[in-house]
Amino acid sequence: MTAVVVQVDAHEGPVYVPDEHALYFTSVPAPEVAIKRLSLASGEVSVLLVDANAANGMALHPDGRLLVCEQGTRSSPARISLVDRATGAAETVVDGWGGLPLNSPNDVVVKGDGTVWFTDPAYGFLQGFRPAPALGDFVYRHDPRTRETTVVAEGFDKPNGLAFSPDERVLYVGDSGEDTHHIEAFDVVDGHALTGRRVFAVIDSGYPDGIKVDPAGLVYSAGPAGVQVFDPEGNGVGAIAVPGAVNLAFGGTGRIFITADTAVWAATTPNPPRRPDRPCNSSAPVASSTPPAPTP
Repeated sequence: MTAVVVQVDAHEGPVYVPDEHALYFTSVPAPEVAIKRLSLASGEVSVLLVDANAANGMALHPDGRLLVCEQGTRSSPARISLVDRATGAAETVVDGWGGLPLNSPNDVVVKGDGTVWFTDPAYGFLQGFRPAPALGDFVYRHDPRTRETTVVAEGFDKPNGLAFSPDERVLYVGDSGEDTHHIEAFDVVDGHALTGRRVFAVIDSGYPDGIKVDPAGLVYSAGPAGVQVFDPEGNGVGAIAVPGAVNLAFGGTGRIFITADTAVWAATTPNPPRRPDRPCNSSAPVASSTPPAPTP
């Protein structure tokens, strides 16, 4: 079952905060991007930051702050930042690699060991608000303890959403390029390296945008046709009909909040069959294995 919670310019980065029973999200560019807060108790929408440096994906950091993908502008550098939910004060986590600036970070996730993993496609340049990229369209791992940032995967068209399996042994990365539109899976080795690259699922209608994984290991992929749900083997097991879905966040047991540019939607998680009638796509290997990560 789906229903509109509130009509609002909710574009990306939905983050549910249990202790506030609130949903934070980034707005549709107009031209500035704001970080907004939706009280799920009252339905009231407030603004945390009026201009959040073209913010896109977000996650909840273990310290309670928002971990934000700031895509940047032509005059302001891109970065991953930590934003205080009470004051809006922000501090830089990482803003480059090998002495070169990031492109336009798209989505971010925090692993259980505190490391920050994020995608960095060149959408900002393609959409006209960032300079030409100095780096490839990579997936990064940043260790805040050592301040070391490493490229963990490359060879994408446009890496987009990403999420870990519940045991953090698999990383899922969506590639939203025009000729790719699929989700890839990687095995996580020693907690920091990726191997076993393979196509997990092909998104036949549209492309994968935001990705989340629930405690049962089901993979949820938001996109123009709605939210598609896959089991850990890549079989399609359900769907949530929210046209124009951009991203999603789990908001408690059996509840999902979906941003779709004009509204925040609420949905209940589907009950997939144990044995789907037919697979959406097998976890077939990609044509080539993951290339070695470049060095700065």
